[in-house]
Amino acid sequence: MKAMILAAGKGTRVRPITYTTPKPMMPILQKPVMEFLLELLRKHGFDQIMVNVSHLAEEIESYFRDGQRFGVQIAYSFEGRIVEGSLVGEAVGSAGGMRKIQDFYPFFDDTFVVLCGDALIDLDLTAAVKLHKSKGSLATIIMKSVPKEEVSSYGVVVTNEDGRVKAFQEKPKVEEALSTNINTGIYIFEPEVFNYIPSGVEYDIGSQLFPKLVEIGAPFYAIPMDFEWVDIGKVPDYWRAIRGVLSGQIKNVQIPGQQVAPGIYTGMNVAVNWDKVDITGPVYIGGMTKIEDGAKIVGPTMIGPNCWICSGATVENSVIFEWSRLGPGVRLVDKLVFGRHCVDKTGATIDVQAAALDWLITDARRDPPSHTPVERQAIAELLGNNAT
Repeated sequence: MKAMILAAGKGTRVRPITYTTPKPMMPILQKPVMEFLLELLRKHGFDQIMVNVSHLAEEIESYFRDGQRFGVQIAYSFEGRIVEGSLVGEAVGSAGGMRKIQDFYPFFDDTFVVLCGDALIDLDLTAAVKLHKSKGSLATIIMKSVPKEEVSSYGVVVTNEDGRVKAFQEKPKVEEALSTNINTGIYIFEPEVFNYIPSGVEYDIGSQLFPKLVEIGAPFYAIPMDFEWVDIGKVPDYWRAIRGVLSGQIKNVQIPGQQVAPGIYTGMNVAVNWDKVDITGPVYIGGMTKIEDGAKIVGPTMIGPNCWICSGATVENSVIFEWSRLGPGVRLVDKLVFGRHCVDKTGATIDVQAAALDWLITDARRDPPSHTPVERQAIAELLGNNAT
């Protein structure tokens, strides 16, 4: 069976991670989000998968290639052009991406599934397709209910008693939302849907195609299903996903590595004297990471591979990406460290290099400073209590 993964977005709400990592490649404990989607599709018999790519397309293509090692077949549709020898992404919208593939050659010739490439899900796709077909639906949205205060982050779906879609609102204001049932970015389509998607223009599924289907009275349904769904639309969502895996709330993602103590997991060859550090789980520490004596780590926390946590540093409820060096005395609470960027839970970002703080947080491959001057130590303590 055939499916499509939408992977062409720039992921602007997940910056700075998406400056160098496309959203489908965002790691959930070292494993890209999109890999979980491929596993789900394969499990339910979807083994021919189209992926539209644009922003940092080569990162996705070089990792997944033809899909053979994941037990599926993958082909890519690039959206963009070459400017002065470099690929420049120019996404054509979610529905436009589907249309581009179909115009190249009619790939979608039977019922097919479309998934957004930035969510963790464990949906029973077989049951969902069966429900879609039982209703004679042209297009089906898989939906969930969320608290009303969260509706402005999603597409809101309004249905009648039979599940037929009556209205569709893309990210409405809370006071204007007509429902708390939201679009999960999981769709089931019949090939006839292309009759309503124009060629050669940017066209979106949620804000353009779906309202069009409502307008013309097409057999367009939304099905509520009970399944795990972790949307990673913004930095706080990514944060929650990592915490959810570490705390065991997200059941379909296993913590990698080996469990060396209750709630403490490590990759290979982690350099740490367990008797001389203070570590409280749940914590994951990637391979070839060094934790110096006197460091303190409090979970839920993820520390990526090849990191260096210096003596006296504290890391609590934080996500530290690979090759990060945290200097002596640094105190990180509720922070995400990605390269030269330190991000809090709201998404506010400090560029430590631009702020001349890269002696506190820097690349582990750089030579460490020979000493920490008294004035810098004072700043470190100040930042530890307030800003960093």
